[in-house]
Amino acid sequence: MLISKCVVKITIMIEKLAQIPSKTGVYTFKNAKERILYVGKAKDLRNRLRSYFQKSVKLDIRKAAMMRDMRDFIYIVTENELEALVLEANLIKQYKPRFNVILRDDKNYPYLKLTVHEKWPRLEVVRRIKKDGALYFGPYVPSGSMWEALAFIRRNFQIRFCRYSLDKPMRPCIQHQMGRCLAPCAGLISREEYMKLIEEVRLFLSGERKGLIEDLEKKMLRFSEEMRFEEAAQIRNRIKALERAFESQKVVAPELGDVDIIGFYREESVASFVIFFIRNGIMIGSKNLFIKHVENISDRELTHNFVTQFYSKEIIPPSEIILPVLPRESNSLKKWLAHRKEKAVKIFIPKAGKKKELVNMALENARLVFGEKKEHRLDDLLHEIKERLSLERTPEDIGAFDVSTISGNKSVGAFVYWTEGDFKKDMYRRLKIKTVQGVDDYSMMEEIIERMIKNLEGNMPGLIIVDGGEGQLGVAKRVINNNIELFPKTPMLIAIAKDPDRAYLTTSPVPVILEDGRQSSLLLKKIRDEVHRFAISYHRKLRAKELLQSPLEKITGIGKKRRLALLRRYGSIEAIRRASIDEIAGIEGFNKKVAENLLSEICKDT
Repeated sequence: MLISKCVVKITIMIEKLAQIPSKTGVYTFKNAKERILYVGKAKDLRNRLRSYFQKSVKLDIRKAAMMRDMRDFIYIVTENELEALVLEANLIKQYKPRFNVILRDDKNYPYLKLTVHEKWPRLEVVRRIKKDGALYFGPYVPSGSMWEALAFIRRNFQIRFCRYSLDKPMRPCIQHQMGRCLAPCAGLISREEYMKLIEEVRLFLSGERKGLIEDLEKKMLRFSEEMRFEEAAQIRNRIKALERAFESQKVVAPELGDVDIIGFYREESVASFVIFFIRNGIMIGSKNLFIKHVENISDRELTHNFVTQFYSKEIIPPSEIILPVLPRESNSLKKWLAHRKEKAVKIFIPKAGKKKELVNMALENARLVFGEKKEHRLDDLLHEIKERLSLERTPEDIGAFDVSTISGNKSVGAFVYWTEGDFKKDMYRRLKIKTVQGVDDYSMMEEIIERMIKNLEGNMPGLIIVDGGEGQLGVAKRVINNNIELFPKTPMLIAIAKDPDRAYLTTSPVPVILEDGRQSSLLLKKIRDEVHRFAISYHRKLRAKELLQSPLEKITGIGKKRRLALLRRYGSIEAIRRASIDEIAGIEGFNKKVAENLLSEICKDT
């Protein structure tokens, strides 16, 4: 019977392949649960998809594993390669397929936004880029230099930071009293003078040192000639502050303009990337990133995946992106980046000069970052966890479960997820207990684990921690065994109890004491404490909501309209309790039966 089903499936697949057009597009592979395994694009969809099914084509280990799980595919035809690249990047970002190379960095980096499109421009910190006519400066990674620049502008340029519309005059706020704003809201500065300040801020953020200092010196000289000595002194002080600020900036080479320098280093299945963000020749930041599971992927393919995924975030591409290896399909990438920037973007490998030196520096930094992380980081830490807990394999990711209840009221469960050295909050889940009445921690734990297995379609973390002792561990083990057919890899299990902190194992009756202060103990307890915090916070939220809930909401027959009518008439629950049945029955929308039921219910506890 099984062989018969396989033959039918293969026949259907062959028929589907025959109908694919020889056009540019994007394709996705799905498993039996309709979960997307892989997203790819192709100039010729028919040839690319057929290549996966040809016996003569030898697939690498990763793709062979993917094809074993694959049960169906779909494709989308696009007008050109640019559309295909955009769609591929968006789908990978949305679904994070298991067999794509994924850049696990979901943060949007901060920018300073100067709202020059407004009548009275202001400066604010944003993480979303809009095509609104404003000027954006950044990205600032890490954000420390951005906050320093913001504080400097507040002290020395005194432009507004508030979000008021300023359509009507208003009284100046405390920022004016503190000398940090010239109060355009109260008409204490003309728009012409204010816009000159905005231009100075633009020059400062652009790193245009010479132009800004020259303009201020001219202004200082003019004030001095006009005998406006106090204002001239203020300009002099600002010039000195600017010179100090410019001296602290990491000037690389003014002639470079806006450029991102990318270097990478790889060993086995892991690659580290380093990006230098240079704007107007000034280094405004850098970022270290890691990608796992890069075995059997060429350097050109790796850099292509990195560039598409990194610049598909909320980030403005620079005029030039410089790498040590030219990405695959670099011409398509240039078109895509130009579309995002609305200006031409170059991608190239420098042969000599300052740019070549910077690429070499990025490569060396990537190697050093890789080495530092390898020395004292996750691989060793996770291997230590494997050895201490007698696990069958080293866990790459860890999930944790906990329940929270008081006397069986508003019982909840929680799940948290940890991977690559950090908690991934987009994977957190919190669940209301549905099937268990009263206090029964074991049954509650059973319910939330079973529901999470279905929610994640069996793609559970490599190691699961349950908050509790041997009883909770036994429950988790039973649930896993009952759903064994759903898991690509059966998750490993431990339970962590308190006072003292100790881990119960499925492989030994003797618990592992976690009170020794070792890094592995601290990490396991940190994950246990995080899920405990998450469960309690949700439980408290539900209980607080219940306490704030009106007693009227629990009474059958008293809907929203009737509740409002009662509160408008009487103002409080106490006043309703003192009312007579006939009084309440006389309210529009009520009758005697409803009034009797209402008073019977709200007077029960008095």
